[in-house]
Amino acid sequence: MSWERDPLWAKTRLFFQYAFNTRRDDATFGLWCSLGLELLARATLASVSPTLLALPDNQQKNLLHVVHKESELRFPKSIAATQVFDLCKRMFPVFSEEDQKVAFALLNQRNAELHSGSAAFEEYRSSQWLAGFYHACRSLTIVLDESLEDLFGEEEAKFAKEILAENRDNVKKEVLSAIAVHKRVFEAKHPDEQEAAKLEAEELGQKLSTLRHHRVKCPACSCTATVQGRPFGKEHVTHEERGEIVVRQAVSPTEFSCPACGLKLTTYAQLETAGLGDHYTRKTTYSAEEYYGLIDPDDLDLYLESQARDFREYDNE
Repeated sequence: MSWERDPLWAKTRLFFQYAFNTRRDDATFGLWCSLGLELLARATLASVSPTLLALPDNQQKNLLHVVHKESELRFPKSIAATQVFDLCKRMFPVFSEEDQKVAFALLNQRNAELHSGSAAFEEYRSSQWLAGFYHACRSLTIVLDESLEDLFGEEEAKFAKEILAENRDNVKKEVLSAIAVHKRVFEAKHPDEQEAAKLEAEELGQKLSTLRHHRVKCPACSCTATVQGRPFGKEHVTHEERGEIVVRQAVSPTEFSCPACGLKLTTYAQLETAGLGDHYTRKTTYSAEEYYGLIDPDDLDLYLESQARDFREYDNE
């Protein structure tokens, strides 16, 4: 059993790779992130000394195993995850109390997911913890003299840094104020006007959903609104029984608009504050011909003719 820094770091990166290859609206995304964060914290302690991970016992058997001295233990015991995060806070000033709170919250959800019948990460939405998770990871990588790019990869690190760059204290005040203002304006309308605006919003939401918008409930007026976002991460391709090919792509929400009350939000931090920061999955269905660029046999002559024409035009240039 290895409690050294480098093997723990390598396994941490592997677990985060599992996480980021998972759909963001899948419960296992949060589970893998929580497991990876604990391993990252253990790697950080091990960078000081692997002995910090040994669970104390009267005969110091776990400690002897770590220092490669004679030990009869086949399966040595390490300290609990709560102790790991507590030590990180005590030893590394950059790992703040807020980082520890996020780590404990994810740990509690993970325990509920693994040790009970509840679907813990179905109920604990990523918008509630993702920004704090990124911050805790950055704090620990600083101690390890590593970067988020080293830990997550280029694409995920870029997304994480964009989120971390936003001033959340100011954002929270602005967003809550905007929601309150639009709520008052909407409630001041005549009930008939409210009902008409609600119906128009539902119709528009249905139409926009076919144009890659994602329908949500407005936090100000509770009418149908939509968010748009940026696709990122790995596409998940499945082949259906009817021959269709379904491509699912994770999307990070970046813009929100409500046609009923006029509320608009334009950054992830704003959406997160408003409870609209959950990643969602964009689903696109293709025929096999569309996805693989296959040619219908009935259209083969037309295709060959167009290719020949394109070749002649290229040859004459």
